[in-house]
Amino acid sequence: MNFRPTLLLLAALLPFAPGLRAQSRQAATHELAITPATAAYGYYDAAAPPVLRIKSGETVRVHTLITSTPARLEGAGLPAAQVEPNLRDIVDHVSNKGPGGHILTGPIFVEGAEPGDVLEVRILAVDLAIPYAYNAFGAKSGFIPEDFGYAKMRIIPLDAKKMVAHFLPGIDVPLRPFFGSMGVAPPAAAGRINSAPPGIHGGNLDNKELVAGTTLYLPVHAAGALFFVGDGHAGQGNGEVDITGLETSLTGKLQFIVRKDLHLTLPRAETPTAYISMGLNEDLTLAAKDAVREMIAFLVAEKHLSRDDAYMLCSVAGDLEVTQVVDGTRGAHMILAKSLFDTAKKPKRR
Repeated sequence: MNFRPTLLLLAALLPFAPGLRAQSRQAATHELAITPATAAYGYYDAAAPPVLRIKSGETVRVHTLITSTPARLEGAGLPAAQVEPNLRDIVDHVSNKGPGGHILTGPIFVEGAEPGDVLEVRILAVDLAIPYAYNAFGAKSGFIPEDFGYAKMRIIPLDAKKMVAHFLPGIDVPLRPFFGSMGVAPPAAAGRINSAPPGIHGGNLDNKELVAGTTLYLPVHAAGALFFVGDGHAGQGNGEVDITGLETSLTGKLQFIVRKDLHLTLPRAETPTAYISMGLNEDLTLAAKDAVREMIAFLVAEKHLSRDDAYMLCSVAGDLEVTQVVDGTRGAHMILAKSLFDTAKKPKRR
């Protein structure tokens, strides 16, 4: 599988090419609220009408909603006054629903994006929108439902100043907000697909590495890419074993760039310090194999290593992680530090 990386990151991290740098300075910023008119409830679909059209290089401040309902949140003890009005409006008035449970914002049409291209999504900022999250499991969900044959939900206060979740007295969980679901439309032949399983379109990746300052690369399957985002997490553990993280509402600032020079078959990502390959399969072992193969292909194409050396480097320096095991399609990812390749550029000490 072709896994050719870009060295483009945020302007604060690495300089862009001159033309792209000028484009970034002049590009517009759009605001996209989450309302019944801008919500895609439970699906990804190439036939979904765009709620916003932008040009490559432009930025969107996007608002997303917690993956739940007012009834469930109030049933877990959340005061009715703390339920977001937009959540009530969408749950009450959106009848065009897919098979999944995520309330996604979008889709966003990016001009110039065509099947075979790659959509580069620079995650410039991710911020908490409400002072609480929830965690829950169901009687038939999670990684070990045979051990928990009942449902439970807990409302968890979020402290935006200290950036911790007050999970229990004496237990504070550090916050690293990210969007659990970021994806483009699947191929048109797939029709409307469930928002829960991730795939070649990205979608519900639940990859906790995709925080502010990182970049996600998505293969494009439809004109305009049609980008959807949601499933806000204030934090999550790798695996997401009970089927939820710290589920919450988030706002974000995302920049979109159409890449004609990249051709990918699976999503990948880049942080300021590392490269990330991804594998997705109903079988976790096969997902892990794909994550390794993607990293090997990247090293061969971009770092000019032989396949043998790339395989060895993955073993001695790559971290193979379980992304999530609860979304039907399992996820694995490999993280490889960029610092491994910096030594050749550093002057030798005398």
